[in-house]
Amino acid sequence: MEEARIKRLRWRTRRGTRELDQLFGWWLDERFADADEGARMAFDTLLDVQDPDLWDWVMGHARAPRDDWQAIIDDIRTRHHL
Repeated sequence: MEEARIKRLRWRTRRGTRELDQLFGWWLDERFADADEGARMAFDTLLDVQDPDLWDWVMGHARAPRDDWQAIIDDIRTRHHL
């Protein structure tokens, strides 16, 4: 079951730009396994967001409307010095 979930998420991290692919793929690879179920569910729903919004959040032009999403965005931004 977990392997199928990871495969599904891996496919969903493939975004419209290579940069977003890499950033969200990194979180899946490096953080997902150790995240609690709430953060895992937040990541899953975060991937439903359109790329322009994700880009604005990752680049710091806007904040995500949910705190759990923003926590993931902040983690990505910190790790990649954005």
